[in-house]
Amino acid sequence: MDLLTTLSGSLMEGFFPAGWNLKKIDACVDANPANITVRQKWWHRSFNPVPCKSVADFDIYMGHEIALTIKQARDKNEEAALILPVGPMGMYRWAVYFLTEWNVSCDHVHGFNMDEWSDAKGETLPPTNTGSFQYAMEKAFYGPLGKLTVPKKQRNFATKKLLPSYAEQLKELKSDGAKLTVIFGIGRVCHIAFWEPHFAAEFSNDAEWKKQTHRLGAKLHPLTIEQNALTSFKSRTTLVPAFANTIGPALFLGADKIIGGADGTFSRGMMWQGLSLWMSLRHEPTMWIPSTYMPTLPGRLFYLEELAGPLVAECN
Repeated sequence: MDLLTTLSGSLMEGFFPAGWNLKKIDACVDANPANITVRQKWWHRSFNPVPCKSVADFDIYMGHEIALTIKQARDKNEEAALILPVGPMGMYRWAVYFLTEWNVSCDHVHGFNMDEWSDAKGETLPPTNTGSFQYAMEKAFYGPLGKLTVPKKQRNFATKKLLPSYAEQLKELKSDGAKLTVIFGIGRVCHIAFWEPHFAAEFSNDAEWKKQTHRLGAKLHPLTIEQNALTSFKSRTTLVPAFANTIGPALFLGADKIIGGADGTFSRGMMWQGLSLWMSLRHEPTMWIPSTYMPTLPGRLFYLEELAGPLVAECN
């Protein structure tokens, strides 16, 4: 007895995105956690998942990867375009640490926050709100860099005014030789940024889906809202906006390099991201599961070993 055998007639019926085959999704999970790194035929030859034994290791490894990417661009005298997430966050402290130790100026960096909370019309939280992603980035990354920081005119946030300009800005930067690095986390429903899986119902095929650059006032899935209630709003679901502004696949799939992170554990064996990680790595690419496209790009996905499982019931 499980969800698959009791779904019919339950309140969960019709809850998941229409393109999800729950039986196929469940089959993505291997009983042997070590098998999560077994390469799949659609993975990019330069894509590699990197296991981390602890949150401390995860934060350091991912922070080092971000800092090294910025330093390498500096050494090559190249502009660096970074699409940045708020979640995960712990790596920013270490990115700041390494950049400061190496005395690397970030005046060549152009930061693009991938999303922001909004209302249905795309109006965003004020940057003074502690739940806003702009507030989080200023406190975690831009501010602590001090004199080495990214110039304010090169910090882009996903507001109603700025988000529609991302595609053209990135096109110009890349035409001038900049490389685009997409830094990301994986959502509970396998979104990248707040590009949700149910958006796929609006498109006739993946090719059309891949052309989408952004969305203002995107309607979020209930699992996304509840994920953020648990991870960012101290369980207060009532504080979480039901909409967000977000980049689309035309931008996050345009990466020259990706730096991904999956650190979704709590404590006492509890987690929220194990299935999402297995789906991202094992399900073939589909617009119905946006994160499945990330392994088709070059780069690294850092993940906590605990997320690999075994994903079996353990009452807490």
